Amino acid sequence: MLIAVPIMAILAPRHAAATDMHFADATDVAVGTLGKRIYADYCASCHGRDLQGQPLWQLDDKFAGRRAPAHDETGHTWQHPDEDLFHKTKYGRFASEPTGPTLAMPAFAAILGDDQILAVLAFIKARWPLGLRVSQAMLNPGFAGIPSNANDVEWRLPPNCNALLRRQALKLEDIFQ
Repeated sequence: MLIAVPIMAILAPRHAAATDMHFADATDVAVGTLGKRIYADYCASCHGRDLQGQPLWQLDDKFAGRRAPAHDETGHTWQHPDEDLFHKTKYGRFASEPTGPTLAMPAFAAILGDDQILAVLAFIKARWPLGLRVSQAMLNPGFAGIPSNANDVEWRLPPNCNALLRRQALKLEDIFQ
């Protein structure tokens, strides 16, 4: 899907003003470099060295909760705002998930500091194609993280995004018929 509308004009302001928001800056090279080292030490064993996730992570079966999803463009990480990703990493669950049985995602609150968690998220986000970075930033308050070059270059969403949109449209058609 080619985006022809000037993104920056639509989404101003580019950065969130909230100071209590957790934001991972994918443009900060030093932070991303730190995040890469932390990811290799704590995340790659489950989510893959290349962010590819565990085999069959997409399947919806009784073991799906035990498989680590991909964090690259084939995954769904980009469909969550930074605050949700931060919470999931720190506490092992999204804020909206009920407490209860042990989840497959470990909580890193006792292992990593907030800045380290944000560094890992910055590393992950920096590996995404431009279209996913724009889409994900639109979920953040104040559209924090909109790439500065989003209006200057031609970009597309990956093919798997289009397939998801088509599947969703089919489901909606089924519901309203």
